[in-house]
Amino acid sequence: MQWTLVVPLKSLAHAKSRLSDTAGDAVRPGLALAFAQDTVAAALSCPAVRDVAVVTDDGLAGRELGALGARIVPDAPGAGLNAALAHGEAVVRTLRSERPVAALNADLPALRPTELARVLDAAAEFPRAFLADAAAMGTTLLAAAPGAELLPAFGTASRTRHRASGAVELALDAVDSVRQDVDTGEDLRAALALGVGPRTAAAATRLLMPGQ
Repeated sequence: MQWTLVVPLKSLAHAKSRLSDTAGDAVRPGLALAFAQDTVAAALSCPAVRDVAVVTDDGLAGRELGALGARIVPDAPGAGLNAALAHGEAVVRTLRSERPVAALNADLPALRPTELARVLDAAAEFPRAFLADAAAMGTTLLAAAPGAELLPAFGTASRTRHRASGAVELALDAVDSVRQDVDTGEDLRAALALGVGPRTAAAATRLLMPGQ
């Protein structure tokens, strides 16, 4: 079974505002793009993934991620993360209704294809399933089988909301790279310790990272 992944990405100019204590305004957009590039590249290298659709209205991000092989879906709703995901799901299922779909965060710069494959293989056992983030508060991946809706509820405390919606929480170990999203400087240090992709590694060299 091969999956279609839907990856939402807001305008780079407004992305990763919580990294402001670590990355200045001049650096943050490039860092957000690097996260997304490494995430998409790793996802496309995963044997369980057939294709990746990125939902974004950012022109630069669209060009760069399209060059990696992602399908770019304009964010027609323009109404936030969950609306973008629902729109992306509708678009890809119009093309391939028989394929399972998963929403994946765009800020997983340490993502390992083999670990992503383990998560998707586990998710395939359920109509809907999700993986909690490293902080055990949010969600980094939400999966839906053919015929089941994603029903995304990302945002603050999304782990609780996805569980309440009936999605099964995946209890997996050794998938740290799929859990480690990056919202804060501490998150970035944790991702760097895991080993990030080449674009994030290059972008991070422009930051002053205490403790690195």
